[in-house]
Amino acid sequence: MSQPPSPSIKTRLLILSDTHSALPHAPTNQPNASPFRTPFPRADVALHCGDLTMVGKLDEYERALQLLSAIDAELKLVIAGNHDISLDEVFYACKGQYMQRLKEPDDELVGKAKALWTGERARAAGVRYLEEGTYGFVLRSGARLRIYASPYQPEFCDWAFPYYRHQDRFNPPHNCTPNSEPIAENPIPDYPSIDILLTHGPPYSILDKTTTEEHVGCEHLLRAARRAKPLLHCFGHIHEGWGAERVGWPTNSNPDLDINLDTDLKPNSPQISHRTRVPVDASALARDRAAYVDISSRGPRPLVRGSETLMVNASVMDAQYRPGQGAWVVDLDLERDEAKAGDGDGDGDGDVDMVDG
Repeated sequence: MSQPPSPSIKTRLLILSDTHSALPHAPTNQPNASPFRTPFPRADVALHCGDLTMVGKLDEYERALQLLSAIDAELKLVIAGNHDISLDEVFYACKGQYMQRLKEPDDELVGKAKALWTGERARAAGVRYLEEGTYGFVLRSGARLRIYASPYQPEFCDWAFPYYRHQDRFNPPHNCTPNSEPIAENPIPDYPSIDILLTHGPPYSILDKTTTEEHVGCEHLLRAARRAKPLLHCFGHIHEGWGAERVGWPTNSNPDLDINLDTDLKPNSPQISHRTRVPVDASALARDRAAYVDISSRGPRPLVRGSETLMVNASVMDAQYRPGQGAWVVDLDLERDEAKAGDGDGDGDGDVDMVDG
């Protein structure tokens, strides 16, 4: 008698951020080689957490698309970052000419940039450009991926996709951080609605420390992440924060008390019950061209869904804008989508299905 299929499917993710239009180094077997080199490790899904470019020029986007096209993955999900200024139409209209040092404003660049990331070339490479919101995809394996994406972060050195620190962009008004201004147009949904949280900026106190020892992540995003409890939260933005942590969420029988924990914004806030840094072996990182972590049910330490989240800062650039930090490869379990499993793509283009988020 045949066994019923497993309700979950082990899925491999390749995570990059802050490539800033750099192309990977050529293949080499040198022991101290940069991990940012071809070929990239194969994955089911690639995630780019923004800052595709230095300042949002069209030739920079072209190089970023060239980089993503070289990745062997059936689905590649991409968001913008604060350096991708021409993908933020409002910001670019105000400051694009100045920031790109143009003699005259380029009124067509915003449309060209968006067309590049949503057009046929990107789709043929498996790339899907995500604006802020919740999305669902079904892979050819039958695994269902539910993801929330946002390019926004607290105002940082006057770059794109900003909001002020007193503004809560990620929580609905009834869950808003106390004494903040609710501005969420597409709030992060409650647990267990999403598997992955894909943002450009980090949450407060998690892989967000600058060279000046300042935590610059978003407290509202931390609050939303705890509410959503995804399997994975990946981001970049703070280059020197590269790394990964397993974060445990506290539980409380009184939801109101649980929400009020968010008024404490110290790095060891009671919002987090425990946190463990994922160790990285430098020689293995250079050899394998990525840092690997397995949180699937078959791994050495499976992640407890609803109690833990793997946080990953995948910035390829270091603090001096040198592309020497590696990608991350994460193995995790996604739920099987019974209605779509094994049927390929419903639209006939040989790719994955996009379903309601």
